Amino acid sequence: MKGISFNTWVYSSFPVWVPSYPLEEVIKRLSRMGYDGIEVGCASPHAWPDYLSKERRQEIKGLLKAHRLDVSSMLPAPGGGPGVNPSSPTKEEREFTIKHYKDVIRLAHEWECPTVIWIAGWVVFGTSQQEAWNYSLQGLIECAEFAKELGITIVVEPTPTDGNLIETADDALLLAEQSGLDNVKVMFDTFHALYRNEVSSDYVYRMKDKLHHIHISDVDRLPPGQGTCNFDAVMRALKEIDYKGYLSMEVGFNTRKADPDWYASTSIEYLRKKMDEIGWIQTK
Repeated sequence: MKGISFNTWVYSSFPVWVPSYPLEEVIKRLSRMGYDGIEVGCASPHAWPDYLSKERRQEIKGLLKAHRLDVSSMLPAPGGGPGVNPSSPTKEEREFTIKHYKDVIRLAHEWECPTVIWIAGWVVFGTSQQEAWNYSLQGLIECAEFAKELGITIVVEPTPTDGNLIETADDALLLAEQSGLDNVKVMFDTFHALYRNEVSSDYVYRMKDKLHHIHISDVDRLPPGQGTCNFDAVMRALKEIDYKGYLSMEVGFNTRKADPDWYASTSIEYLRKKMDEIGWIQTK
């Protein structure tokens, strides 16, 4: 396992209004707390590619290195703004989404980030499930081929809480398989598994051969250990399959009451303790 990472949504006012901090400040805080990686949400004020000059990109890269913080992964902002739905029935939206994804992939390469998350989109009324699936698959293939040239892996995430296309582990595995590309893998978020009343550790075993990334969150986007998810089983399953990626916290961004530092510090304290309990040694 490479280490523990933290997603920036709760520090960015996306997708609901929460306290918002510049990316430089987030990097400094997460580094002080002992995080190994940062998962950058590609929305303003952190990393909407069109808002980042060449100079600013270099400044951020230098700051990351100075604070010894790797970019574990990056993910586009689903919905909102102009919309980034690769399954949209609107041709112009699909084209914009692919362009946006390529911009994110290019930024990931500049920041030495190995992984970009594919949010497969959602079915719009009047479009069949199969049509939406095909649109998403076409976009995935085009983006993954672009990413492969830059040495980046694309991971498909099931998101039943806020999507209606890729909802299960099997959905994600099927879409990845149909891409036919070896740099397309899968991931899952314990929050979404809990939403479906499924056992999160089962996802580990189901996805193990293609599991490249994972989001950790308890119910209601709480830090791990604050809700009902059996993280002891999740962590033991990840250790058993010899998981090589990051444990990336994606917590707190669903409520205006969020104190980002509490979510970040509580999460890492819990996971470090759990790793010690099960004897899971970090390989980084």
